[in-house]
Amino acid sequence: MNKYKKLLSNTLIFGIGSFGSKILLLLLTRLYTGNINPGDNSTKELLEITTNFLIPIITFSIADAVIRYGIDRNFDKRRVFTSAYVIQTCGILGFIVLSPLLQLLPYTENYVILLVVYCIASAFRQINSQFVRARGMVKLFALDGILATITLFFFNIFFIASLHLGVTGFMLSVILSDLLSGITLWMIGDLHRYFNLRYLDKRTTRMMIRFSIPLIPSAILWVITCFSDRLFLRYMPGPAGLVGDTAAGIYGISSKIPNLISTISTVFFQAWNMSAIEENNSKDRNHFYTKVFDTFQSSMFIASSVIIVFVRVFSDILIDSTTYPEYATAFRYTPILVIAVLMMNYNQFLGSIYTATQHTTHSFWTSLASAVLNIVLNIILIPKFGIMGAAVATFASYFICYCIRIVDARKFVPFYVDHTRFALNTIILFLQSILVVSAPSGWIFLLTLSFVFIVCYNFSALTETLRHLKHR
Repeated sequence: MNKYKKLLSNTLIFGIGSFGSKILLLLLTRLYTGNINPGDNSTKELLEITTNFLIPIITFSIADAVIRYGIDRNFDKRRVFTSAYVIQTCGILGFIVLSPLLQLLPYTENYVILLVVYCIASAFRQINSQFVRARGMVKLFALDGILATITLFFFNIFFIASLHLGVTGFMLSVILSDLLSGITLWMIGDLHRYFNLRYLDKRTTRMMIRFSIPLIPSAILWVITCFSDRLFLRYMPGPAGLVGDTAAGIYGISSKIPNLISTISTVFFQAWNMSAIEENNSKDRNHFYTKVFDTFQSSMFIASSVIIVFVRVFSDILIDSTTYPEYATAFRYTPILVIAVLMMNYNQFLGSIYTATQHTTHSFWTSLASAVLNIVLNIILIPKFGIMGAAVATFASYFICYCIRIVDARKFVPFYVDHTRFALNTIILFLQSILVVSAPSGWIFLLTLSFVFIVCYNFSALTETLRHLKHR
């Protein structure tokens, strides 16, 4: 199977395993908004983000090294898996010892023990799922995604809708779902055959640590970009209107709909990361990247336009504002967050170049620039513009990171990028956002016209790729 068809095949498999389950998870937004008030929802969001912040630290981002070296045929998979587990176990033990420090965070009150278990369960599932994917067991990886989502969905209904446990119920749901997922992967994937301390190899361990260490601050900085928005909204004085934990809760809900874009891109990246590593030394690598990025970029622009055009419809479906009417305003901030997530996805694609070529330090400093800018803009914009200020800060930080990476990453893989297409598409998306939020006279006609333009302008890249695949 040639590399284009293999990428398409893996994407379809991951899509079957992920897309339906991700939509199911998105529907949980209605469960949360109907049963958890904006203040507690803000706490839930902060606990989630805190977990995402801690996992790269306590695991040394070793899961990224598992996929990088697990795919590479030059490395023994038993040594890779055993080394990864030993490194992660050391990190978790240190985390448990230092866990009392979590009480210093004001929103972790009554949740410290659950937060620790949450992190451990998530790390356990993450390393198992990445190793299964590195072994090429994409169907098992996809099946696990479906089962994990179904269990999470029903645990949420039981703990939140039935027992009314709120934030505690959410955390219990994630913990149980991740544990069941990790155990399932371990048993079905026969992972015990790959773990034995006699496979522990100092050379492999050092190489994996050198690779993953620069990814720790990079992962943390991406989380900080997301984390700082919620913290500043929750604790900084804002303009008159929605402020404090209510504003942070609404911002968290408004970011759920843009996750549709993340859902689409996640399916692609699960397959792309494997192809990028496998084709790192191929002769036509640059051409391969050009075709894939052009198709990915065009697909994402069309998908983003669809979500922005129908954002009011999605909001009515996914958000229950009957009990807590404050949630009804969430759609106003969603369009710009859709564009922000779009930029983040392009950054992830460019970041895959750093992973494939083992220049992970560049991933760190480009992420640092994004995080610093985000914090500065939050401090400036939130006191004046509130939730919208946080959304603008998020977009600006991701956009600047894209501008840096599109220059820097192509030093290692010099593939062609159509900057005119990028600029024009982005301008049209902003126009659509303004039309949806402000709804001026004739806005539906203009919105329709702009949507048709986006589809027609980007469709040629998709059809060209399909013709390319057909002739292969």
